[in-house]
Amino acid sequence: MTALPQSVVAKARAMAAAAADPVSAFIYDLPALRRHVQWMKSCLPAGVELYYAIKANSEGPILQALEPFVDGFEISSGGEIARVRQCSGTHNFIFSGPGKLDSDLEQAMLNGVEMIHVESLDEIRRLNAVAARMGRRQPVLVRINPSLPPQLATKLSMAGAPTPFGIDESELPAAVALVEQCAHLELNGFHVHAMSHQLDVARHIQLLDWYLDKWPLWKALARNGDTVRCLNAGGGMGVNYLQPEQFDWPHLCRRLAQRLAADPQAPRLRFEPGRFVSAFCGYYLMQVLDLKHSHGKGFAVCRGGTHQFRLPAAQAHDHPVLRLPAAAAAAAATATPAAGDAWTIVGQLCTPKDVLARDARLPGLAIGDLLVLPLAGAYGFNISHADFLCHPRPAQVFLDQAEIETTPQWSETDAAHACS
Repeated sequence: MTALPQSVVAKARAMAAAAADPVSAFIYDLPALRRHVQWMKSCLPAGVELYYAIKANSEGPILQALEPFVDGFEISSGGEIARVRQCSGTHNFIFSGPGKLDSDLEQAMLNGVEMIHVESLDEIRRLNAVAARMGRRQPVLVRINPSLPPQLATKLSMAGAPTPFGIDESELPAAVALVEQCAHLELNGFHVHAMSHQLDVARHIQLLDWYLDKWPLWKALARNGDTVRCLNAGGGMGVNYLQPEQFDWPHLCRRLAQRLAADPQAPRLRFEPGRFVSAFCGYYLMQVLDLKHSHGKGFAVCRGGTHQFRLPAAQAHDHPVLRLPAAAAAAAATATPAAGDAWTIVGQLCTPKDVLARDARLPGLAIGDLLVLPLAGAYGFNISHADFLCHPRPAQVFLDQAEIETTPQWSETDAAHACS
């Protein structure tokens, strides 16, 4: 059953009641985020590290909530370095991603970057030159784009296919040799991020087994393997936006523990998920502005849209929607949905692509009702084209312990829940 925390319901209603115009906003449940990341850490085998990829959501309160529980942050730009440093002056961070500027590399080293993941032969040369100017010896991981078995491909493949990410496995010997020739670089291991938005835990286990099978071959390329200890296995654990079943993280961790225990030569393993860490704590709030029918289809036109919450359009899915009737004391709608209860949820943009959900079953929907889209804590506002049409940006509200109530959760028994 899909449920909303009572604190989120209360905040949504309070915002709507206080606003002069209909509302749109992101609401984040920070205690739930802390509980989730602590659970993730508790499942991991001893010695396996958990970093958070801040590209999923780099808002300051999100990073501050996660900081005590993760081993570090993964960043991919100079701007993300600044976000991490606003959160903490001491926490570990690693730097990956294509197209790094020399100024980004310098900024990373000035701020104490732990490791830099090099993505090309030219980047290795540039990084060595920057490190030489700074009088630093910089630890690096070489990011590999390997040739994957065909059964390990996913909806969004980051490796095993032509992509701008990493160094082809065929060029890995040359990359390792080049790093070892660079006086200001130290090879500490390898980084492979092959899958994104993976929902099948069995296939992810197969992928990790494949990485660990390849590890001795990759490590053997180094003349001095003593410093080659770390394998960053990326992230890629998906969030199921359409069904209640989620990626089985505990099962993955149990299988990984068995594999590592049986391999005395295993590397120090590191994960860097983003979506699977922060998605569950966020909610996107919209208020219904208009209801209309066009060519036999019902449309609910709402404050906000994909310029604020681009995720449904970016992933081409119909997002789950929960209805909060406009009147706080309104009775729950329990009638069986009829043909007139199917609504396509759209925003305010002048494009037919501004769609967040199609044929959502919302019995009794009325102008002024609040709609809440859960699972909005990752790749929501931060990937959106917020300036299109120059609408106001959404409020971002961070609920912390003082605002979290202990009353029972509000659930879909109190309103209609729709997901195509």
